[in-house]
Amino acid sequence: MNLLAVETSTELCSAALLRGEELFLEEALAENRHSELLVPMIRRLLERARLTPQGLDGIGFGQGPGSFTGIRIACGIAQGMAFGAGKPVVPVPSLLALAEQANEGRVIVAFDARMDETYLAAYARNGNDWNEIIAPMLADRASLPPLPGRAWVASGSGFDRFDWLREHYRDSIAMRIENDLPRAGAIARLAARRLARGMGVPPERAAPLYLRDKVALTTEERQAKR
Repeated sequence: MNLLAVETSTELCSAALLRGEELFLEEALAENRHSELLVPMIRRLLERARLTPQGLDGIGFGQGPGSFTGIRIACGIAQGMAFGAGKPVVPVPSLLALAEQANEGRVIVAFDARMDETYLAAYARNGNDWNEIIAPMLADRASLPPLPGRAWVASGSGFDRFDWLREHYRDSIAMRIENDLPRAGAIARLAARRLARGMGVPPERAAPLYLRDKVALTTEERQAKR
């Protein structure tokens, strides 16, 4: 299978191209330069793999949650390329990509969502795939869901930043992976498996995963959280 994947939900901008079993990667810390960096990355990957967009079987993208601008960039580029090449799009939750990178049996993932909140999900390995234990959600310290069992691995910027998150799941977590970000290589592997199961969608049906409809708190809301 030949599949291109992009991931721009955080400050890391990354692209990957899966050609059979071979994985080609491009990535850089982008700050706010994702749209500037991503297209040249894709062009270089296609050249290295000696493929054209028409030679791809599908295009995967990290659908978030994460940076509003970042996930719109990934979705828009995936849609544009898929329309032009007549290929399906495979949306993949960015939280799931971080679980895939952890390569452990049970992984709880949390991104820093700002405003003292976190994007959270939990997954359990099931053979070559993942079972969703906690669906992607937006949570604050008062709304964290229970996590069944013990010996979980924690990953993501939410655990790096928030003491209250680490404390809440202290008895359930056996190990923590620090300073990891979702990458296009994991998106590519997940998207390829999903595409093989018929989970690709027409470009017009691809959409970012938004878990929040606002990006800043009012003064009153900030005071209420103190």
